[in-house]
Amino acid sequence: MQTRTLGPNGPEVSAIGLGCMSMSQSYGIADPDEAEATLLRALEVGVTFFDTANAYGNGHNEELVGRVLGAHRDRIVLATKFGIIREKPGVDGHPDNVAGYCDGSLARLGMDFIDLYYLHRVDKRVPIEDTVGAMGELVRAGKVGAIGLSEVSSATLRRAHAVHPITAVQSEYSLWTRDVERKLIGTCAELGVALVPFSPLGRGFFTGAVVDNTNFGKGDMRKNFPRFQGENFERNQRLLDGVKAVAAEVGATPGQVALGWLGAKGPHIVPIPGTKRVARVEENAGAGDVTLTAAQVATLDELFDPANIAGERYPAEMFRTIETDEP
Repeated sequence: MQTRTLGPNGPEVSAIGLGCMSMSQSYGIADPDEAEATLLRALEVGVTFFDTANAYGNGHNEELVGRVLGAHRDRIVLATKFGIIREKPGVDGHPDNVAGYCDGSLARLGMDFIDLYYLHRVDKRVPIEDTVGAMGELVRAGKVGAIGLSEVSSATLRRAHAVHPITAVQSEYSLWTRDVERKLIGTCAELGVALVPFSPLGRGFFTGAVVDNTNFGKGDMRKNFPRFQGENFERNQRLLDGVKAVAAEVGATPGQVALGWLGAKGPHIVPIPGTKRVARVEENAGAGDVTLTAAQVATLDELFDPANIAGERYPAEMFRTIETDEP
């Protein structure tokens, strides 16, 4: 697989990473054996960038990733996150608590170093400068190699970057979620910050596997998401035909085209499609070698103009902790 760097001076990683959340929560019943096999197969097909968080499975995901990949520590770049908590208001970025969250993650991972440590969501009660200052202390202490932010606006990124270099920003970015194109992607390029898209396959939508929105299983959060409901789902399904047409042109799957489209958006964009299945991680890894022409990218841009997408990406209550740049 091809590689990219997290920003001009960041670590080198596989062009396609792996988001590990679904191995512990949100997409149906977890399968520990399949999860372990998926992590190991990801290594075999060239994935070196793995993403987890202390909130995923209430710590279970970090334990899983650490147990399976700990023996291969020298082959991977590991990212984890802190800041989302179960208690209201649901976010904690207080500087006094940052070191404790980091120590907890290290213990669950069974490791003594985190390559990339993100603030999962901004705590709006705390100046971002204070939280990032405490994260910078982790770098100076040798516990963390680099720091990042998740779901932030351009203004917050600039304020944070002025305190300590930000290596990466993680945000939802895909054919049907393009908010970062308003301003954030340009700010990242200006500051030398990598953009790490999560849910780059639209929570499985762009794989073509979600053909019926009535059969989501127990524990699958997609049943509550507007884009997967009723007429919204039917309208969005019609747009998927355009992705399939491009896939036929380049000899790839629709999911690989969706990932290839992201790769064409900039040299320091590294998507982390999530999966809990071996077959899907093999397919996603193959997207690292998919190249779209400028004309194909433009066709997809036009087809997936935000005005053509039916439904919001989240239920209303989930937007409380997310920052975006205004249109």
